[in-house]
Amino acid sequence: MANSAFEALANLASLSRQTAMGLPAQVDAAPRWSGVGFSCMGFRFVVPMGQVSELMEVPATTRLPGVQSWVIGLANVRGRLLPLFDLARFVGGQISTQKKSHRVLVLETESLYSGLVVDRAFGMQHFVADTYGRFDGELPESLRQYIKGAYRDSGNEAWCVFDIEALSQDPNFTNASGT
Repeated sequence: MANSAFEALANLASLSRQTAMGLPAQVDAAPRWSGVGFSCMGFRFVVPMGQVSELMEVPATTRLPGVQSWVIGLANVRGRLLPLFDLARFVGGQISTQKKSHRVLVLETESLYSGLVVDRAFGMQHFVADTYGRFDGELPESLRQYIKGAYRDSGNEAWCVFDIEALSQDPNFTNASGT
């Protein structure tokens, strides 16, 4: 009986190999680029994944005296003080959605830990890498200095790549005092 059980299993394995479908053909997949999408003043942007450490609703803040109008204040996020900035107001515009849609992109680089309040967040966005190019669309000049280029989505809509490093090195941004 032991031999017949073994033979039955061996026959079943042989039949399985004979009738098994092959693996799907390996298609050369186009390289992809991923980032966190958001909107500001009605324009779509994307920030590289490694530059956004968190995406959150706007927390309660404490206003600071004597700061620029685009500084929202400080928030205590899990024991860390997070300065919050209104990105639209910083570039001379205003947030264009209802307050319940606003989100905070928590940015953390070697020289920057802060939160940018934006109109809306779209979460992770994925683009085929070869859709990257120069952005030639309409955009306020005050935002253009922070754009590295743009990716196009499957609907051919441009998503500008927002350069957090350029923002963090801008003396107007780093000097949040009201003077």
